[in-house]
Amino acid sequence: MFGPTSRYANIPDATYTAPDGTVISYKQRRFPSVPSGTPVGQTTLRTNERLDVLAARTIRDPLQFWRLCDLNGVMDPFELVDEPGRKVLVPLAVVPETR
Repeated sequence: MFGPTSRYANIPDATYTAPDGTVISYKQRRFPSVPSGTPVGQTTLRTNERLDVLAARTIRDPLQFWRLCDLNGVMDPFELVDEPGRKVLVPLAVVPETR
């Protein structure tokens, strides 16, 4: 359901059985450990830089913005890019496995 680099890829599935017997599958809640990962560098946030652009520039994948947030201890992703000039820790880029 989720790609190998998704923040939900390693989150266990769970089920709920409704009173009428319907079984509903869902992902368990994700609790990031703050900060998470090992920084390999640091960058300075540019003026008007969007979160996806920051992720593309630093870890080469705009969908991996959540890794920047986890490493920098930010729960609200937009908080990471609200202050131009902010120093942002950069995690190691993850290369998805090919099959």
